Amino acid sequence: MSDMPTGQNPEEEKPEEEIPEEEIPEGQVPPLLLRMVPESADSIAEKFHEPAETAVLTEDAAVFLYELLAECFTTPVLLPQLRSDTPDTELLTRCWDFVERIVDHSTEHVGGAVYFEVLDQLFLDSGLVEAAWPYMKERTRARTLQMLDDADVRLRGINW
Repeated sequence: MSDMPTGQNPEEEKPEEEIPEEEIPEGQVPPLLLRMVPESADSIAEKFHEPAETAVLTEDAAVFLYELLAECFTTPVLLPQLRSDTPDTELLTRCWDFVERIVDHSTEHVGGAVYFEVLDQLFLDSGLVEAAWPYMKERTRARTLQMLDDADVRLRGINW
């Protein structure tokens, strides 16, 4: 005879509680970029003159985070996808998942890099915010809304 109450199956999986993700240490942002968006590898290798897997582990990659995000993520990967008539939705999802992990970082260095080198770049061309919006997660959307409000910009379907 089982000592389990009737109706319970020990093999049934219980729903996982959503655990908030811990803030990633500043020095781990470059390796996180390479893991989540491996399409950035060629640009990283070119920028740092060594294999991307090695480059992201160097102090330079964290110190030059603004340049890393601009030259290895936003310009070569993110913006072309947002401008594309046939974007890779899986890639865009990974890009915005990466941004979501670091958008509210407690250090000014990481937070500023995301603000200026990723989100602010969406204002370069008409339609970029709208193209990015469906892929953004909660914290990234909140930061983007704040930027739009601060600039007194209204976009139909987003903040208007």
